[in-house]
Amino acid sequence: MTLVYCVEDDVNIRELMIYALESQQFEVVGLSAGEELTAALEKRVPEVILLDVMLPGEDGLSILKRLRGRREYDEVRIILVTAKSAEYDVITGLDLGADDYICKPFGIMEMIARVRAALRRGRRREEGDEIYRYATIELDRRRHRVTVAGESVRLTAKEFDLLTYLLLNVDIVLSREQIMERVWDVTYFVESRTVDMHIMSLRQKLGDAGKYIHTVRGVGYKLGEAV
Repeated sequence: MTLVYCVEDDVNIRELMIYALESQQFEVVGLSAGEELTAALEKRVPEVILLDVMLPGEDGLSILKRLRGRREYDEVRIILVTAKSAEYDVITGLDLGADDYICKPFGIMEMIARVRAALRRGRRREEGDEIYRYATIELDRRRHRVTVAGESVRLTAKEFDLLTYLLLNVDIVLSREQIMERVWDVTYFVESRTVDMHIMSLRQKLGDAGKYIHTVRGVGYKLGEAV
């Protein structure tokens, strides 16, 4: 059974999250603060962590940074739970290694869909064994590795899947809806702004090679020659 940690200090929200996930046959542990998460991780590492940003003591972004600095947690899917207006937290979280985010108030079905999508993306990465290249970018799916001009670039799981999809469709304009369906596995729950912020983060991490990802106004994005 898939294990999910819900780190949320609001007891009502936490209990609702636990109830909803357990009803979908997930094993769930509810935690209210960073120190509780640390203790739980020492006993067992989950597949997914739903991590509230606004926590007492150590905040969610600090916890995220700490976890992403340790290799033993690389395969854990971390989904941030943020306030609707906290765009800075979302961008910072993606840069620090979050796989996805949910904005409060959120729907229960949205939360479940994002957890399932994160787990499906993990399985696809294990199955892939191809190497894709464009200009100075090289992506090795089997080793889950990206380099630019020979230098290693560390991406989140979502950014890795996004870059893979772009590399599979070089010089093809991809709409936001296509990207949502392929990379997020859902279309209804994901806002187009989600795609935009992940593209922004991916460009920054690719450095000079980020220039190969072009915005096609009113449509979406493409990797390749300028439009």
